[in-house]
Amino acid sequence: MQGLRLQRLGGEAIATQIDALAALRIRVFRDWPYLYEGTAEYEAQYLQAYVQCPRSLAVLVWDGDQCVGASTCLPLADAPDDMQQPFVDQQMDRSRIDYFGESVLLPAYRGRGIGVAFFTEREAHARLHGLTLCAFCAVERAADDPRRPPGYAGNDAFWARRGYQRLPAMQTKFSWPDIGQTQSTAKTMTFWSRELPPS
Repeated sequence: MQGLRLQRLGGEAIATQIDALAALRIRVFRDWPYLYEGTAEYEAQYLQAYVQCPRSLAVLVWDGDQCVGASTCLPLADAPDDMQQPFVDQQMDRSRIDYFGESVLLPAYRGRGIGVAFFTEREAHARLHGLTLCAFCAVERAADDPRRPPGYAGNDAFWARRGYQRLPAMQTKFSWPDIGQTQSTAKTMTFWSRELPPS
């Protein structure tokens, strides 16, 4: 991360960088596999969950005055109901879970250890708040989807190296418009989780 600046924000302080977070999410999630046709209006609404949570965390990476990466999390018990529902359905103890929202990073900055730093920061946040399980979800796309870039490998191997396990039986549906669409359609999201070892 040489030459880059890491910024940590929590709760209401995240509001100071809503525009940067929104622009980055729209840019990165436009690529496969999310193909997200995002809007600043939706992003501002979505990010309020983190602004309104006093125990949330946003980690931003800056190259000069450009935000090139960001990652978020919050205790699941503080999250909106729709974030909590998959865990309710599985009868999991929400009081010990840290929910990872996203990690987004511009392509030119990948492979420089920033993704590892995002996990390290969020796991430290979990420990700070006495949380012992970290979880996130990722979109499922068909292997034969014609929009899939040739040679696309995905992040599964990276997540597994970080100690996260894919939970095929734990899925939910999130909706957003694909590129070129105006109507949202439901996508299957599969969860990954890791029990944090004692510190």
